[in-house]
Amino acid sequence: MLRNELSLMFRRRRLQALLGALGLVPISIMLAIRIGGGPEGGEGPAFFNQVTNNGVFATLAALTVTLPIFLPMVVAVVAGDSIAGEASLGTLRYLLIRPISRQRLLLTKAAATAVFCMAATAVVAVCGLIAGVVLFPVGRITTLSGDTLSLSAGMVRIAGAAVLIGLSLLGLAAVGLFISTLTDVPVGAMAATLGVFILVGVLNALPQVRAIHPWLFTQDWTSYGDLLRSHVQWNAITHNLVRQGLYIAIFGSAAWARFTTKDVLA
Repeated sequence: MLRNELSLMFRRRRLQALLGALGLVPISIMLAIRIGGGPEGGEGPAFFNQVTNNGVFATLAALTVTLPIFLPMVVAVVAGDSIAGEASLGTLRYLLIRPISRQRLLLTKAAATAVFCMAATAVVAVCGLIAGVVLFPVGRITTLSGDTLSLSAGMVRIAGAAVLIGLSLLGLAAVGLFISTLTDVPVGAMAATLGVFILVGVLNALPQVRAIHPWLFTQDWTSYGDLLRSHVQWNAITHNLVRQGLYIAIFGSAAWARFTTKDVLA
């Protein structure tokens, strides 16, 4: 069932368009850096000043740019559409007529959304890497601590950072899945999920509510940078993963409670 869901998901033209647009972001940025030159003296987003010296850093630069807006936006679209989209098309009732439990259908949708989170992150990372390797020199990787790693060891760290970013999006995906069970209007579910993300970003920027900052799912999203230190610092990474797990447990349970008792009329 999951294989069929993934096949249907990635065959949708709008999803292909979203992934294509994501892939164009790092390519456009690397072309702009190649033509205009990168920032100097540590200016600009993280990892940008290293790109011109080592194209491998284009992967991290691309992920850094897309994480605050682009990746959450496409995740909100897919998560919000997961259940509400089926209801809007009138296919949800037919899916449930088949010998498939609601729990299994919800788990399949959740798993497909999680796969998309990783796929979207992979598209950004791979397109950034290809653009960086083509446009800039490649060599040993300098860590944030000032030491150097071999290219192979550095690539393992960068791949780990990409995986961590994909996992960091799962909390938002769980929120979107829950919202998708509340409505039959997919656009409304997408907008509400994106609205929750924007609200969390605003709250995270307000020092007056710093007491709730440790509970926001965007907290420690930038912890992937700790993988690029000579000695990996696991504290923020662990907190981030635990926090995503809590959001998955809470909003996944809420989605299950809602979907298993919902009157499906469409």
